[in-house]
Amino acid sequence: MSKKHPVISVTGSSGAGTTTVKSTFDQIFRREGVNAISIEGDAFHRFDRAAMTAELESRKAAGDETFSHFSYEANYLGRLQEVFRIYGETGTGETRHYIHNDAEAERHGAAPGTFTDWAPFESGSDLLFYEGLHGAVVSDDANVAKYADLKIGVVPVINLEWIQKIHRDKVSRGYSTEAVTDVILRRMHAYVHCICPQFTETDVNFQRVPVVDTSNPFVARWIPTADESLVVIRFRNPRGIDFPYLISMIHDSWMSRANSIVIPGGRLDLAMQLIFTPMIHRLVDESRRV
Repeated sequence: MSKKHPVISVTGSSGAGTTTVKSTFDQIFRREGVNAISIEGDAFHRFDRAAMTAELESRKAAGDETFSHFSYEANYLGRLQEVFRIYGETGTGETRHYIHNDAEAERHGAAPGTFTDWAPFESGSDLLFYEGLHGAVVSDDANVAKYADLKIGVVPVINLEWIQKIHRDKVSRGYSTEAVTDVILRRMHAYVHCICPQFTETDVNFQRVPVVDTSNPFVARWIPTADESLVVIRFRNPRGIDFPYLISMIHDSWMSRANSIVIPGGRLDLAMQLIFTPMIHRLVDESRRV
C-alpha cells in the first residue's frame, strides 16, 4: 500500500460486471478532476489467443481439464504485483493492451487476439486503477492484494454471472451456448481456488442478486435487469462508513448485517458514487499531502 501513489483494484470473474464498475469510476474521476491511469487484467495474461489455444490442447492431452485464464499460471501475477508495488513507490510503471476484436485492432494497430507492446504510464497521475480477474490475489508466488490501497470485489450470484457471460460471449464474440458452457466448466476449478479467495481480501464487495427465476442459466433468454435485482454491499471494515447517511440517500435500502447494506439494483451507480467519491478524495488528498 502507498500513501503517495494510491492503487485501486476492482476484481471479479469474466461476466461479473467489473467493466460496469469501471465506467462508474471513470465518471467519478472525470467529475472530481482525478487523473487516473487505468490498466486491464487481460494485459497480464501469459498467452495470446493462438498460444492459449495451443496450451489448452496440450494440457487437455496431458489430462488437465482445469487450466484456464482464471488459473494463476496462465497469468503474469508476479509482474502485476510489481506494477502495483513500483507505482506505489514511484508513480511510474508500464502496461500493454490485449486486443479483443477488430475495433480494438484498428485503434491499437495490432491483430485481434494479440498484445500491444509494453509501454510506460503517462506521468503526473493521481492514482492507478486496475480492473480484471486477479486484482486481490494472495498466492504462494504473488501477493497482489498487499499493494492495493482500495480493493473492490464484483460478485453476482453464480447463476446470474453465468447468464451474463453466456449472453455477452454469444452477442459480442459469436460463441454458441455450448461453447460458452464448455468454458464455464473448464474454469470452475480455478474459479473456486483462484477467484473466490480474493473476495476475503477485498475492502468492499458488490453482489447482485436477481429476484426473478435464474434456476437454469443456460436457457435464459435475457439477463435480469437492474430493477429485477438487489445488490448486497459488504464492507470488510465498517468503521467510518456512514450507514444512516447511505440509507437516507438510497431509497428502499436497509442493513442486513452490521457490515452490509442491501439496495435496489437500479440504484447501484448512485451507491457507488456515494461510497467511493469520499474514499477517492481521501486517497488523493493524502497522496498530495505526502
